[in-house]
Amino acid sequence: KHLNPDEPICPSSLGSLVMRLTVLGLFGALGEDCQFEDHPKSFLAGCSVNCEAFATLAEAQVACAAEATCAGVTFSTNPAPKGYQLRAGKAPQPSTTSEESWLITNRGTCSPPAATVPPVWPAPRAITAGNTTLTVHRSAGFFATTAPIPADALARIARNTFPHNEGVGSQNGADVKGLQISVESEVVGFPQMGVDESYNLTVGVDGSAKLEAKTVWGALHGLETFSQLVVFDFDTQAYTIAGAPLSIQDSPRFPWRGLMLDTSRHFQPLESIRAIIDSLTYAKLNVLHWHMSDSQSFPMESKSSPKLWEGSFSNEERYLQADITDMVEYARQRGVRVMVEFDMPGHAGSWCAGYPEVCPSTSCTQPLNVATNTTFDLITALLDEMTGGEQSQPGKPSGLFPDDFIHLGGDEVDTTCWSKSEEISAWLKARNMTPDDGYAYFVKRAADIALSQGRRPVQWVEVFDHFGSKLDKKTVIHVWKDKSTLQKVVAEGYEAILNNSPGSNSWYLDHLDVSWDAVYSNEPCSEVTDDQCKLVLGGQGEMWGETVDTSDAEQTIWPKLAAIGERLWSPRAVNSTALAQGRLENFRCLLNRRGVRSAPLTEGNARSAPPGPGGCHQIGGGTEAVLV
Repeated sequence: KHLNPDEPICPSSLGSLVMRLTVLGLFGALGEDCQFEDHPKSFLAGCSVNCEAFATLAEAQVACAAEATCAGVTFSTNPAPKGYQLRAGKAPQPSTTSEESWLITNRGTCSPPAATVPPVWPAPRAITAGNTTLTVHRSAGFFATTAPIPADALARIARNTFPHNEGVGSQNGADVKGLQISVESEVVGFPQMGVDESYNLTVGVDGSAKLEAKTVWGALHGLETFSQLVVFDFDTQAYTIAGAPLSIQDSPRFPWRGLMLDTSRHFQPLESIRAIIDSLTYAKLNVLHWHMSDSQSFPMESKSSPKLWEGSFSNEERYLQADITDMVEYARQRGVRVMVEFDMPGHAGSWCAGYPEVCPSTSCTQPLNVATNTTFDLITALLDEMTGGEQSQPGKPSGLFPDDFIHLGGDEVDTTCWSKSEEISAWLKARNMTPDDGYAYFVKRAADIALSQGRRPVQWVEVFDHFGSKLDKKTVIHVWKDKSTLQKVVAEGYEAILNNSPGSNSWYLDHLDVSWDAVYSNEPCSEVTDDQCKLVLGGQGEMWGETVDTSDAEQTIWPKLAAIGERLWSPRAVNSTALAQGRLENFRCLLNRRGVRSAPLTEGNARSAPPGPGGCHQIGGGTEAVLV
């Protein structure tokens, strides 16, 4: 229907506009009888006290948040056709300018202002909200469920949802007295890449609250969202949830959303790693890429090659295999996959402390010696400990790291030490190989070992640079170079994960001069087609450890990793830094309240301390954020 002040407002637009509204995750009540037609006067309209035309979605949302906004406000990013603009309570009228400016309008009759819904990070795929605020009744059995959710997870969610030992509620009327949780699949096991992580969350005006998910991992994300929606009112000393009736339908854009943690340049104690894993779940991140070894140290116990950890910094800075087992299980209970990396053949000088025979010489230690089977026998045995020699199956995890992927490094290989070694030079010459050919031989043989043990190898993009289409298609390319490299990778049909380093929007978290908004604006698929984007599994923030240890790890990771988290979880159209800043500042304060040492957003270089006294919401000039 066309807009008419005497008719109900229906969304009417080009066919793609309704789908776009869903993708944006913006909300509004849609009439059941709405007709959609391709007509220059067909628009998507909504309701606002101060009805104006706006040039951008951001302007409309800011204005809507500032006014006493009506319930059911609906936004669209499509502009009006040239020569038209929307005015309050009227059908489209000719405009005196050629600007394509419109976004919200009203019919002249408004409902009471909608309730302020706490912001959720990362932004959900779709949400609708009403104007009723309910009291939440805290109780020991609030999250009771028969779903196979780990008891520790429910206890953790309860602590985060109800941090104060008050707020039992009236237990009368429309209090929310519990969250009904249902999970379709009873299979738990270890989460693997591509598992269904979707959930639906509803809160009715009658106090009913329901969480539905296909898997435990989706339910955990829904529980995190619920915990962010519940707010403690210090004046009434009660917990509340605003926006009922509230409905959220959510699922991630990319299946791979992670953090690379380097424990080889500086050792990270077990408790620090556990705290970091906990914090990943708050932003719905699901991968810990554990960069275990590098030139500087090899901190992990190997039973097949027990001298490897002679390359650790000290006897105290080591991980037992029992520690690894406990950490992987700790992550599993939080829906986090753990993928280990042993960088090879470069970045492996620490291996020589215990096994000098796998290195070119004691004075020129890397790349690892390509000319002896001793090197590959050690690698085969080491990886077998990690993989168990076979692919993990549901209910039958295999190896110390049951994840389907294992990272084999392969980056920044300087073959000078091979050329200096008479033994290796002779070996290469006998096979009519150049040192560069030897590098290609090494990384392919390492990948074949991983594949034979039921794991998909992940290798840095330099491996693709040398092999191109000759690589096994099961190989995942980890792209840290310019996005033009990603174009080449996906054009050849390879799957990729992204953390491109060059430039001012790097996802390398130790690049302290890169601001959160630059990180947030880094769209993974900006240089590839939509079809090619399907080969991009996701990405990671990279926490290289040269200048990071326990003293500053968390404030270097956060809040920039949260910006990456929303870029990988939320719909592509959720990309306004202006609209994100208030929500991210709010999320940073939530991290602080949960004990995560997240740095301020806007204090010079990342991980800088606050410049002086002030509340969490005041640092950097931030304001309270609302979900619009």
